[in-house]
Amino acid sequence: MAVVGLGGAVATTAVAGLELLRIGGSDTSGLPLAGMEVDGVPVTEATGMAGYADLVVGGWDLDGSDLRKAADQHGVLDHRQLEQAGPYLSSITPWAAAGDADFCRNVTGGNVVLAETRRAQVDAVRADLRRFREEERLDGLVLVNLASTERWPDPAAPALQTVEAFEAGLDADDRSITPSMVYAYAAIAEGVGYVNFTPSLAADVPALVAFAESCGVPVAGKDGKTGQTMMKTVLAPAFRSRSLTVEGWYSTNILGNRDGLALEDPDSLESKLQTKGSVLDSILGYPVEDHVVRIDYYRPRGDQKEAWDAIDLVGFLGQRMQVKVDFQCRDSILAAPLAIELARLTDLAQQRGQGGVQTQFGWFFKAPMSPDGSTPEHALHRQERVLLDWVAGAPAGR
Repeated sequence: MAVVGLGGAVATTAVAGLELLRIGGSDTSGLPLAGMEVDGVPVTEATGMAGYADLVVGGWDLDGSDLRKAADQHGVLDHRQLEQAGPYLSSITPWAAAGDADFCRNVTGGNVVLAETRRAQVDAVRADLRRFREEERLDGLVLVNLASTERWPDPAAPALQTVEAFEAGLDADDRSITPSMVYAYAAIAEGVGYVNFTPSLAADVPALVAFAESCGVPVAGKDGKTGQTMMKTVLAPAFRSRSLTVEGWYSTNILGNRDGLALEDPDSLESKLQTKGSVLDSILGYPVEDHVVRIDYYRPRGDQKEAWDAIDLVGFLGQRMQVKVDFQCRDSILAAPLAIELARLTDLAQQRGQGGVQTQFGWFFKAPMSPDGSTPEHALHRQERVLLDWVAGAPAGR
């Protein structure tokens, strides 16, 4: 698994978690597919899906600190976990990243690849992927984007519409091509599955969707569905099934990790709000006029995010009711298991020869990709059924 944003809170939590599983310092709690069986057989054995102990992790970050130092700064792991996983984390240092401060102004660093143009950045990422595959003798490889949220370019930019225009844009150093797209293109070109766990615009532009389909490479995204939006996709279908009209839904979030810092930039925040805001209307089947979503960076909270919802409902005889939800969660503890499972599932899709947009992975995302731009399913229970049916499909072989 190659990770963009390897030194971030989610990635370091994922790497530490995999190491703790390997050495017996933790169990599989919180990993959604850990106990799954297919016809009474463990899912890894039944499908050929990679086991947790089989995952090898490397990747890029603008901060070149080793993962022990990074994890210590993020403060997600407790002292015992950090001590147990520390030796392994200390052995991993991120590769130089293909960044661009114009797209993510609040998260910078000096561990930057010496490649100024978009084409040169692509070449550097492709070289990293080839080296990683060869040095670790990997049977399969998936690239997972866990980087900070970028501002969106104009989705209608000519360079993003066709594969040919995108190729020309790389050669012309077209700045409508974002760093996330650099990684997505490089992965697809190398036959490496791509997962976008961020709200950034990446493999979901027409050019890269077409490129993935033509290369037979699986792609999935975007924006991991972890806390508040996950709760919305559980509650909203229940309200609809009971004919309770949602008159208003006020959501606010406070968090103090690096992701929260990135979202202090208005352009990055707008990218995030676009993925969070589309879920509710799609599930309910009507627009909620008073749907308010706020995200505020609050440094003292660190990774201990708090998501608070005030929901106003109208029921029988026009009587009004309220629901309030206060989800005091751990941002990276929710996200890291999903990133791990997505890497395993995307590799399984690659084993099965299924390229292009992986719609069956919508369960993981706030804004699931669809190959034709159609409105995706958002209700969590329906998404789960689609995913589990796919997993239980035909066995795969490398």
